[in-house]
Amino acid sequence: MTDTLLPTPTVTALPAERRIVTEIPGPRSRELQERRRAVVPVGVSSATPVFIARGHGAIIEDVDGNRFIDLGAGIGVTTIGHTDDAVVAAARDQLGDVLHTLFTITPYEGYVRVAELLAEHTPGEHAKKTVLVNSGAEAVENAVKIARKHTGRSGVAVLEHAYHGRTNLTMAMNFKAAPYGAGFGPFAGSVHRAPGSYPFRDGGLSGAEAAARTIAYLEKSVGAADLACLVAEPIQGEGGFIVPADGYLPALQEWCTANGIVFVADEILSGMARTGAWFASEHFGLVPDLILTAKGIAAGLPLAGVTGRAEIMDAAQPGGLGGTFGGNPVAVAAAVAVFDRLDAGGLLAEGARIERTLRPLLTGLQAAHPIIGEVRGIGAMLAMELTEPGTLTPRPDAVTAITAAAAQEGVIVLSAGTYGNVLRFLPSLAITDDQLHDAVGVIDAALRAL
Repeated sequence: MTDTLLPTPTVTALPAERRIVTEIPGPRSRELQERRRAVVPVGVSSATPVFIARGHGAIIEDVDGNRFIDLGAGIGVTTIGHTDDAVVAAARDQLGDVLHTLFTITPYEGYVRVAELLAEHTPGEHAKKTVLVNSGAEAVENAVKIARKHTGRSGVAVLEHAYHGRTNLTMAMNFKAAPYGAGFGPFAGSVHRAPGSYPFRDGGLSGAEAAARTIAYLEKSVGAADLACLVAEPIQGEGGFIVPADGYLPALQEWCTANGIVFVADEILSGMARTGAWFASEHFGLVPDLILTAKGIAAGLPLAGVTGRAEIMDAAQPGGLGGTFGGNPVAVAAAVAVFDRLDAGGLLAEGARIERTLRPLLTGLQAAHPIIGEVRGIGAMLAMELTEPGTLTPRPDAVTAITAAAAQEGVIVLSAGTYGNVLRFLPSLAITDDQLHDAVGVIDAALRAL
């Protein structure tokens, strides 16, 4: 990783290697699991059966002293690393000043500074404004209502394999019903799902052809004149880290612009330097009308935002946007520190460095294990889709076995995909090449054990 100047450490660094000292889960984790069962509903499930006590960089340590290489980063939240020193220092300083006032009652500079930074770093040179909220799903909801207010239309277009959240509206926008929406309806209406671009399963469709299919579907099933917005993840996250074919997203944006439809880029997972650029939209030449941020923006504190063209953002009447905790002073202080670390700390280049190291390791696994149908992704957002060799038949059982086996050996790796057959790699930008090699070796052993 690039050497950077940091403030005096404010956290205790963990040794930078994995270490397993008990069975997994260990006795203390098992004790906590019993307490959990009594008071936490089963709907709040966990992928790994250990309780975490500490984290730093790309390492997390559980309550039994086991250390894990974290390839999930809280599903892309701790993008610059667990307990980054600069972020912790900024949050601690803010804790001593003010915890909460509510920006819509008595504003404060940190909120304005984050809005300035988002205007500066999101794609496009046009005038932009930002509303800050608490979560990615809340950002999606606000983007939709802003688009509806701006256009006077109600329709919302989304793509197959999309994931946008767990609120009523965002559950309607998701492609995959179970577990996120099963049994929770009825859902919000006026949401229209169109086929997208999934090159591994599209039978050779080009980006232009896939876009034509999407547009034709929406024009026939809804009508462009009734659509307020099209919401798209530049790289689909929960759907399996699907990178669309070249030309697909620009064609959709061109169609949206021509028809007065607000193009919304959901960069909740792919933004904030995850892909080696500030936002994944940059890889595709996109300049979205609205762009959504969350997850990595505050390195673990809850913060999200909708940033967009000033004339669109100003469509909402005074009091129409906001919320009690949106843009909390401590969270925005952390976010400013994240921007500073990415801007001045040399971290922006780390996504590309991680891809240069990790992609060859994954393609090496693919050459050795025919069950790996495809390796895909950009930057520190890579994935392997597992299928029956030589077919498109998903192998979710293999993904389940690999994630469990890796955890036993001290590596946290996540599953994804509409069919549950994708292993996704979301390491923090703090991960070292040695840690990547070590983690992939564990996954190789798990694949061989299949």
